[in-house]
Amino acid sequence: MVCGASLEYLETAVSVVCNYCGKEETGYVRCPKGHYVCDECHGKGAFDLVKDIALTTNEKDPLAIAELLMAHPKIPFLGCEHGLIATASLLAALKNDGTLSVSNEQIIEAMKRTQKQSMPPYCALTGVCGVPIGIGAAFSVILGAACPKDRESAITMHIAARTIDTIANDVGPMCCKSFVRTALGVAYNSAKEYFNVHLPIHREKISCFHSNKNHPNCRKEKCLYYPKTV
Repeated sequence: MVCGASLEYLETAVSVVCNYCGKEETGYVRCPKGHYVCDECHGKGAFDLVKDIALTTNEKDPLAIAELLMAHPKIPFLGCEHGLIATASLLAALKNDGTLSVSNEQIIEAMKRTQKQSMPPYCALTGVCGVPIGIGAAFSVILGAACPKDRESAITMHIAARTIDTIANDVGPMCCKSFVRTALGVAYNSAKEYFNVHLPIHREKISCFHSNKNHPNCRKEKCLYYPKTV
């Protein structure tokens, strides 16, 4: 975000200073030239952007909502903002579908839960990406899951685990945008299984234009969403 150089992903945290706000902290990702951007500056404005679009869209296809959000210039190529996109896109689509009663307050609550637990770059450091956290938060809010509850919490954990297992097949290297698309596919199947909700989802229409940015994490031809050449 500062100079455009490829980032270094560290196995042990080091002391870093944010180039934008001057905050000192420890971090696992930095630029080889010494540049660093803290989590707050990296995703500045993303929460409100995702929330505003999710609360006002009339779209019923969660992938269409996610693609709109991921194309916004405030959303970086990689980052935990994609966890917010996953949960908000799913819940907004379910609200607009109308089969389940989903409120704006529930969408915001799921986003807050996702933001609380989704932290970079723990997708690799712990194996738990922010995107399945977002999917889990969405189903938790719908089901009213809580520690004392059995079925509701079990379903939420099963769906989150299923999402992690599915997006693990998209690794090599990691791409948040691919994870969102794949996770929403899992969420679609789960909504159909547990709630008999059939959202209109059109994954076959996606041709990822983000691949044109030549990001080192783009999987190119290995990715299901890479533009097909005739």
